[in-house]
Amino acid sequence: MIVRPYYLDLLKTYRDVALVKVLAGVRRCGKSTILEMLQDDLIKSGVPADHIISMRYTSEELDGDMTDKDMYNGIKKRMSDGRRYYLLLDEVQEIKGWERAVNSLLENANTDIYVTGSNSKLMSSEISTYLTGRYISIPVFTLSFAEYIEFKKASGRTPKELLTEYIRMGGFPIVALSNFDVGPAYQIVEGIYNSVITSDITKRHNITNFDLFNRVVRYVVENVGKTFSANAIVKFLKSEGRPLSVESVYNYLEWLEKAFVIYRCKRYDLQGKSVLKTQEKFYLADASLKYCMMGFNPKSVAAMLENIVYFELRRKGYEVYIGKNETKEIDFVAVRRDERIYVQVCRNLPEESDREVANLLEIKDHYPKYVVTLDELAAGNINGVKLVHLADFLLAEDY
Repeated sequence: MIVRPYYLDLLKTYRDVALVKVLAGVRRCGKSTILEMLQDDLIKSGVPADHIISMRYTSEELDGDMTDKDMYNGIKKRMSDGRRYYLLLDEVQEIKGWERAVNSLLENANTDIYVTGSNSKLMSSEISTYLTGRYISIPVFTLSFAEYIEFKKASGRTPKELLTEYIRMGGFPIVALSNFDVGPAYQIVEGIYNSVITSDITKRHNITNFDLFNRVVRYVVENVGKTFSANAIVKFLKSEGRPLSVESVYNYLEWLEKAFVIYRCKRYDLQGKSVLKTQEKFYLADASLKYCMMGFNPKSVAAMLENIVYFELRRKGYEVYIGKNETKEIDFVAVRRDERIYVQVCRNLPEESDREVANLLEIKDHYPKYVVTLDELAAGNINGVKLVHLADFLLAEDY
């Protein structure tokens, strides 16, 4: 098992704090393995193995329709004394009313609780109704580039060599752990995607017109890195002779978001200093999701570089927005407490750097500004705007 220290360190920070630690992300991004890492670390730190209760609630492993009471009683039965127990509860969304069981275990027993899941009940926007003020949400993403390098350490390849593979193969741990060619790797990712669509979306929301739903998904995938609205999707479908209401499109987007397939990035008006409600962008949980559905096309790499940078900023704890500066667009405005950075992403410097740098220079403040690129010549700065190779940006401890 290859340790992912970012998550382990984060969980150590919250150990024995009276909050439910909620790890949520797309299926197969590594949540279960993080719980295994945590269990090993608890034992190493002196916690008796019989005071660590690890439960997995996948539909394949459940007996019939388990209720929240069954869940609560099953765990309580294993607690034989008043000492502290560490509860590691995997894929809890399969239990209807799991939050009631967890709440009771938090209130009525000496526990430190960690849960994982991969659908809407683990999203911050919804979980607050179940565990108000009593949880900390920890988003789990597929592998960062630094983690990917760690997974591929035995290959002996340089970071720059591995970057090309990372861009093309994505960061699902099951793919990174093996040495698949592109074809088998995309088949695995397609299987992950299909299980999400089947289990977390179409069955849960009773989608009857799957072809139309799938066309909306493909539109989003085709337009990663571009601003668009639900109305734009409706117009596009109408042009194909496939009428669909704006409300249905909003629902589809919301369900994809709640299954952690896509992530919404809102626009921020740098002049009015406000978050805008129109023309958002959506990014995919992993770049490989695009390639498994549409094949790898070098022309699509530029948009997926944006996708990769977006998640790196999220991993480093930034809230991320698209910047609107009058008529100009800034790829990312990243905010963390009182810090802020601006980031433009482009594939090549010579053709694109003048425009990208000019857009950044029009922002009249002193926060750090970056142009991130795949160009090997990226180094130094232009009038204070730092030019950085993508590999260096992804591997930087901070900015």
